[in-house]
Amino acid sequence: MHREYLHQIPELGFCEFKTSAYLKEQLELLGYKVESTAKTGLLAYRKGESDECIAFRSDMDGLSLAEETGVAFTSKHQGKMHGCGHDGHMAILLGFATHLSKIEPLKKSVLFILQPAEEGPGGAEVIIKEGVLKKYKVKFIFGLHLYPEIEEGKFGLRSGVMTAQTGEVDIVIQGQGGHGAIPHKANDALIIMAQLINSYQSIVSRNLNPIDGGVLTIGTIHGGERRNIIAEKVELTGTIRAFSEEVYETIKRRIVEINTGLETMFNAKVKTQFIDMYPCIVNDKSLFELVCHSTLGEKMIEIDPMMIAEDFSYYQKEVPGLFFMLGSRNDALGFTNPLHHSKFNFSDNVLLNGVELYDEMCRLLNVY
Repeated sequence: MHREYLHQIPELGFCEFKTSAYLKEQLELLGYKVESTAKTGLLAYRKGESDECIAFRSDMDGLSLAEETGVAFTSKHQGKMHGCGHDGHMAILLGFATHLSKIEPLKKSVLFILQPAEEGPGGAEVIIKEGVLKKYKVKFIFGLHLYPEIEEGKFGLRSGVMTAQTGEVDIVIQGQGGHGAIPHKANDALIIMAQLINSYQSIVSRNLNPIDGGVLTIGTIHGGERRNIIAEKVELTGTIRAFSEEVYETIKRRIVEINTGLETMFNAKVKTQFIDMYPCIVNDKSLFELVCHSTLGEKMIEIDPMMIAEDFSYYQKEVPGLFFMLGSRNDALGFTNPLHHSKFNFSDNVLLNGVELYDEMCRLLNVY
């Protein structure tokens, strides 16, 4: 029920007003003390016998994506969709909150974090800056993400770095326009652009240790006005991803060095702007081993690091935690589409699997 309702009202980052109102109502009906955070986010707290607190986080926001699933509970918000499974994440948290509300006593306290804007610009950092983890004395934090690369009933996990640090780069090349018939009196920004992109290919292949993971992708190029006019300005946008801050900063440094060199070489101006996004998810080794040596270990698949990004990583910079990739693939039912796909869908069994995962983590940590 929760998933179907939430799926119909996808909202973008920091605009999750209907979503927040529904979650608040449901949590208060269960007896939780609920307060607002990060504009549209929520905190639901239950005091245990000890002040030591275990936190569970779910994201809330949807995507700018037209839905094509054909389900009866399809999105009512045109051009928006829960195509990344955040409706499932919220439903799992509500299901677990329902389960927890029936357990007496709690040996430790529990905090549920309903976080806005995971898809951007990022809500986790806002919540941390508001002092939430310190206020509630959070010792460990857990989160999950539906993952159609893993079959339903299993989950993916690894110790240490699991996702990439990510950022964006915007580049503006300023040359001098002119007539295509007299190129010697102009300074072609497209020629400079081609040289830049070719030079960037040496960053990963020649400036990074081959063992280290790093990606630099230029995704858009905008320049030129007409076929017989030499382009005066070209704009590029790209993404940077790496499995360590050192590699990430090396890529940024080399971009600047290459751009500066080509400014001199072509007597042009190259403006560079970086937008740092999310750090790496780094799963706690001790908690990982706790999972491995429990009954959960039978359902676990140890996965390779992934170049995707998640702002759950900000919480892990403050307290130890684990982030699970919860399997949602079901070939028999046709639930095989990737995340951010207009037909992404999953079965209700996945929600139960998520609740059971959180329940077992609480038992392993003696919450009850």
